[in-house]
Amino acid sequence: MGRFVTEEILSGYQEYLYEEEKSEATIKKYMRDLGKLVLYAGGKEITKKMVVGYKEYLRKKKKYKLTSINSFLVAANRLFEYLGWYDLRVRTYKIQKEAFVPENRDLSREEYKRLVKAALKKGKIRLAMIIQTICATGMRISELASVTLESVAGGVVEIYCKGKQRIILLPGKLRKKLLRYIKENKIAGGIVFRTSGGKAVDRSNIWKEMKMLSKEAGVQESKVYLHNLRHLFAKEFYTAGKDIAKLADVLGHSNIETTRGYIKTTSREHQKLLDQMDLVLCST
Repeated sequence: MGRFVTEEILSGYQEYLYEEEKSEATIKKYMRDLGKLVLYAGGKEITKKMVVGYKEYLRKKKKYKLTSINSFLVAANRLFEYLGWYDLRVRTYKIQKEAFVPENRDLSREEYKRLVKAALKKGKIRLAMIIQTICATGMRISELASVTLESVAGGVVEIYCKGKQRIILLPGKLRKKLLRYIKENKIAGGIVFRTSGGKAVDRSNIWKEMKMLSKEAGVQESKVYLHNLRHLFAKEFYTAGKDIAKLADVLGHSNIETTRGYIKTTSREHQKLLDQMDLVLCST
């Protein structure tokens, strides 16, 4: 019997992911990534030779980054496992971990402040509050819906994500700002950052609004993305306490290696540290 990835198979797999309690964002990403494989196959039977060709196509023809290709391959491998097509699985690329954060991706504390001020200047009060809430707590954009009137009143936000629960404490200054925002926007209860229809704000809309701030704030657009706020929080938290285990708990990481990636310095910062060590003797 031939092995074809049909709409029926994808629909069944999507339902399976829901039953496995994968997050909405994870399911969307898997289905989006699998769309690339389906497009490449063009209705033909999936064979090991085809999948290997797909891997090379992504690298040589489409010129995706290896990290992106690995993501696409993982999605394909997971589908093959679900279908019992174990022989179709392919190896992902081995990638050496970057020792430093690229300069054009590292958001500084001062640049963050400029983004908030630019949002306020443009009258984007909700956006300014969202940026500050993520950066001051380290929560994910998908977790913003957990910021409710009730949680702000108590100063504690309970996050349920990937089958785990964690508690996020709101800094006093942020809590006061949020209470003022709630009062000014006449929010009677429930989600604080909501649309006019009462639903949680959409990630893509926030991202677009943020991108529009880059020029006004004088910040490189490559640095302006929501997850970078979480990285800035991680670096500031670690600098203040030097406790990576506690940081992992706060960020909701089950693996400390993931947390290490959040506190990498730039090569410039590393160079400064090396110079301060002053371990080279002067010539005599």
